[in-house]
Amino acid sequence: MAKLLLKLQRYFRRKPVRFFTLLALYLAAGSLVFLHSGFSGEPRVQGSPRSPAGAQGPGLPYLGVMQLSRGFKAAATMPAGGRRHGPWFKSTSKEPSDRGKSRDNNGGPRSRAIRGRSGREKEEDRAQYIGCYEDNTRQRTLRGMSFFDYKKMTVFRCQDNCAERGYLYAGLEFGAECYCGHKIQASNASESECNMECKGERSNTCGGINRLSIYRLELAQESARRYGSAIFRGCFRRPENVSIALPTSQLMLNMSVDKCVDFCTEKEFPLAALAGTTCRCGFPSTLFPLHEREDEQLCAHKCAAEEFESCGSADFLLVYQTQVQDNRCMDRRFLPSRAKQLVALASFPGAGNTWARHLIELATGFYTGSYYFDGSLYNKGFKGERDHWRSGRTICIKTHESGQKEIESFDSAILLIRNPYKALMAEFNRKYGGHIGFAAHAHWKGKEWPEFVANYAPWWATHTLDWLRYGKKVLVVHFEDLKRDLFVQLQRMVALLGVPACEDRLLCVEGQKDGNFKRSGLRKLEYDPYTPEMRKTIGGYIRTVDAALKLRNLSGVPEDYYPR
Repeated sequence: MAKLLLKLQRYFRRKPVRFFTLLALYLAAGSLVFLHSGFSGEPRVQGSPRSPAGAQGPGLPYLGVMQLSRGFKAAATMPAGGRRHGPWFKSTSKEPSDRGKSRDNNGGPRSRAIRGRSGREKEEDRAQYIGCYEDNTRQRTLRGMSFFDYKKMTVFRCQDNCAERGYLYAGLEFGAECYCGHKIQASNASESECNMECKGERSNTCGGINRLSIYRLELAQESARRYGSAIFRGCFRRPENVSIALPTSQLMLNMSVDKCVDFCTEKEFPLAALAGTTCRCGFPSTLFPLHEREDEQLCAHKCAAEEFESCGSADFLLVYQTQVQDNRCMDRRFLPSRAKQLVALASFPGAGNTWARHLIELATGFYTGSYYFDGSLYNKGFKGERDHWRSGRTICIKTHESGQKEIESFDSAILLIRNPYKALMAEFNRKYGGHIGFAAHAHWKGKEWPEFVANYAPWWATHTLDWLRYGKKVLVVHFEDLKRDLFVQLQRMVALLGVPACEDRLLCVEGQKDGNFKRSGLRKLEYDPYTPEMRKTIGGYIRTVDAALKLRNLSGVPEDYYPR
């Protein structure tokens, strides 16, 4: 026996590869035996009957953090084989007696739709599945808020976003698009036409091509539908052709803000205007543009049903923006024919380029492109991101480049300039926290921030100077002016792009201006991260750019750039 072991030792010493191969095979065999023993028995919970809910089904969404963040108490226990769900949903549907009956071994689109439908009908589901419905890009079936994620869309994410905003219905389309609404405005389609897997959850179906998988949301918090979620727009003088400007109205003797907002929401209008005992609904338009606010005291007439609320008067209307999305500017597509000129949307990083692209796409109805490729932007609905920047299919091209060769590649440009103090902080947050995230406290206090300012602050100045010097036809737009006077600045931008400016569409953009990449203002630094040395250096760059702008007979930088 000893001689045999000695021979084996010498053999494997000469050929160690064979030894490790045999060792790996031995471990793999042991693992297979272990896994088989683990799956051969069925788990049981003491005192609980065996339930078909324990069958294998779609992946479970993680809700623990989400529940706690909304102030709900997470369930301490969960039934055997049960499914965690958001506490703001209720369901009256019954558990199917046999999940196995709805399975299909073929694995085709039809079988996926059937599997998805059977999963939707479970008692623990967060919403009731209504069916597959037709949709149209010109006339949406669900006309409330919408958002897209071409990488991580799931049924729950869509339901959660719609429920959080108080909508009654959530619909998924094209595997990645989510639409919300209070009313379904289309006819049913065949279930087989809702055959696209969710991009972030392949075990579930998220509609199809121009087809919506629609769920009815049972809200535990009915107050979410009340005017607390509407946006106050101000006091405005009654328009001359009020019946045309605000076409739907109803007399309400017991008028309140709640009642009027709910009425206009139900009628699928984005504006609710209180006029004493009359509630009027409509869209922002050239007849009622909401650009000239009046003193709010002119609307300070007490509501009949609420002692501490104002309800306006017959001559001065108190206006709220409801949760209904204005879809007049939501359709977007590629250019029908190849563009003959390339227009740059140029900016220093952090100057609001993504936000400007969102506004341009809504204002023109055409996708914007990019000199780069950012998957997170593509997944959020910027479909032109994937096109090559010279494709000619997009209305303009995002770029942060500032060299002569790169600038001269474009025939004209919109040059977006932002206060360097704000732009540097925004780009630093993006660099270390993502498009809508924030840099950690350690990054601000560590060596990263001083190094970042030293490298990026000079670029802020040279970027603008290069575009002013080498650009063939440059329209300068200050980020601060765009925020302050969106309508006028967008008119200038659209004119350079060569697209007829539709005023109603621009007014629609004002109501949808935030988009998906607005960084929350809640997390602000409690201190000024700029040292006196940094401010002195940046102040010099501001004066240089200001002088260069004035040399071109342009207005200099806005006054709030300095003193700092």
